Amino acid sequence: MTSVVLSRQIGTSCGPPDFLRVTFSKLYKRISATFLFVLITTFCNGQVVNIANEITEAAEMLFEDDPGQGSLEILFDQLHDLAENPVRINSAGESEIARLFFLNEFQVQSLAEYVRSSGNILSVYEIAAVPGFDRRSAELILPFIDLSPGDTRAADPVRFRSSLISNFIISPGEKEPADTGLPFRLLTKYRFTAGRLSGGFTTEKDKGEKMFDFLSGHLAWSGKGFMRKIIIGDISSSFGQGLCINTGFRTYLSPAAAAFPSSGNRIRPFTSTDENNFFRGAAVHLAYRKAEMILLASHNLIDAATAFSEDSSKLFTETFYKSGIHNTLSSIEKKDALAETSAAICSWYNARHIKAGICWSGSWFSLPVRADLSDPGSLYEFSGSRNDVVALHYSSMLGRILLYGELAMNDLNNYAMVQGAVLRPSDRLGVNVLLRNYSPGFTSFHGNGPGTSSSGSNEKGILGAFTFEAAKHLFISAGCDLSSYPWLRYRTGFPSSSRRTEIRIRYVPSENLSADLVCDMKYSMINGDGTTGLPEIDHILNRLIRGQLKYSPGDKFTLATRIDFRIVNPGRSTGMMMLQDLVYRPAGVPLSFWFRYCIFNTGGWDSRLYAWENDLLYSFSIPALSGRGSRSYIMAEWEIGKIAEMRVKYALTSIRDMYNIIEKDELKVQLRLRF
Repeated sequence: MTSVVLSRQIGTSCGPPDFLRVTFSKLYKRISATFLFVLITTFCNGQVVNIANEITEAAEMLFEDDPGQGSLEILFDQLHDLAENPVRINSAGESEIARLFFLNEFQVQSLAEYVRSSGNILSVYEIAAVPGFDRRSAELILPFIDLSPGDTRAADPVRFRSSLISNFIISPGEKEPADTGLPFRLLTKYRFTAGRLSGGFTTEKDKGEKMFDFLSGHLAWSGKGFMRKIIIGDISSSFGQGLCINTGFRTYLSPAAAAFPSSGNRIRPFTSTDENNFFRGAAVHLAYRKAEMILLASHNLIDAATAFSEDSSKLFTETFYKSGIHNTLSSIEKKDALAETSAAICSWYNARHIKAGICWSGSWFSLPVRADLSDPGSLYEFSGSRNDVVALHYSSMLGRILLYGELAMNDLNNYAMVQGAVLRPSDRLGVNVLLRNYSPGFTSFHGNGPGTSSSGSNEKGILGAFTFEAAKHLFISAGCDLSSYPWLRYRTGFPSSSRRTEIRIRYVPSENLSADLVCDMKYSMINGDGTTGLPEIDHILNRLIRGQLKYSPGDKFTLATRIDFRIVNPGRSTGMMMLQDLVYRPAGVPLSFWFRYCIFNTGGWDSRLYAWENDLLYSFSIPALSGRGSRSYIMAEWEIGKIAEMRVKYALTSIRDMYNIIEKDELKVQLRLRF
């Protein structure tokens, strides 16, 4: 896949024209070339597979409008893997269904039990009737499952297949003087499969970096007997609820979510571009009857800022550098400055109604880590050369109740606890409860449990939510999350608390029509604007109302209209956004078109609004819309038989201030080859 991005900014000094009319006129002129380029391909025959659009919708359902939670690149990577290798619902039990990583254990066990007792599932609408599922959750898994009969499936032939993905992104005229490399981003991914053997590599150069700044690779083998999986190279893993180890994306706590997926017990090849949060070495997954075990060993170079002690006799680690960008001399000095050796042993036992396990992980650093104790916010930060974490986790199915939890400790001093329950008192009602308690000093360098704190520590909270099918085609979900932070954190120089409540109403009268209404309210505490003495406390109340109507008169045409309105106090900063989406798939040609026109007007950054966009394959776009202006894009996809597909996307953002209109446009061209 080759991707090219061009962007520019234009500032003009003029009176305040009708910016909507001007923007749309310029947009119309600039996309004409794109339309002509795509339309000349209509002589080709084929069938378009619009899986990327469904992946974007699935990601938006999982993360909604908070892109700061978790790694979206890892999320999209795993969703695309599922789309290319769908889960065979009727062929196996829980281990196969658990590949749908966004399901919770209640849903996994309930679906497996339904297949065992009732036989093959014939339609996705049948899944909606399984305990733990409704129509929306069934639609969520639809792009990632295969309903082929399990007992008639033929063995997959050993055939070599591979794909090469290459992205080239450039922004002319935006080279920073301090950059040490060329002003473009280069990303290449190669993967192959040959029966049970698979492998690949990933290289990346960020904007302003030197060539081949990051290189990652792996080989993996999967089996069905005693040895389930072996991975050599770069590895991603997760266990239990993620307190001890979770290098995948972090579970996002939405108060109105039907349930929260667990991290699970799994290892998989690392194919992302996070340059620090992965293991480099070897891992093996073993299984004997109902007992399973994963062994992992790793030695990796990670980024860090180092400094000498006061007497210059010792070198130590001052801070960890996690951005992964090395485009200046100071950031290059941080690259691979610290060696981390890691090991993990995780085992668990699968009984009929309970699964329980224990996990140990250790990290050793080549240079000791020294916290800045002069800063009160660093009082509980890790210091030393070694960190050990031990965790116990379990899940138990008791009729229509799923209980799950995990308790972790590092160095026998600091702990983290998660305890949850999923209840299905009736087929129409689901209740979800989650408690968490992370002490301020808890440290797990590769752990990432559910919560609102990005550090995975210094948080106490309780969340309660329910989903209810109030009437035919009418679904209501609501919840409330209460959190407290016993010690200082980012932008908060005092113990603080937060609260979030959310209500979602979804009406689906037919397969072609759906309507959604979301009411969300967030309360938080941050430092005030005072510059002397102790900081004042600002109590922030952020309220959002969103309405969306989606209509599909047929398979070839889809319309979606959405309106967002946000109010932030104090200051009563308001934000409003209106957008219109159109998806068109002409009959008889392997083409698809996406179009969006969006206008927004916000009082500042605090009242910004987010809008997910369809984008290139294995990519995502969630622009933060702030100020007064518009954003539009048009994208076309051409499926070139079974060997390639091309996407062209043109986007235009126009921001108007008092005297100027600043425009930024970008063109993306993508070609993906499979061979």
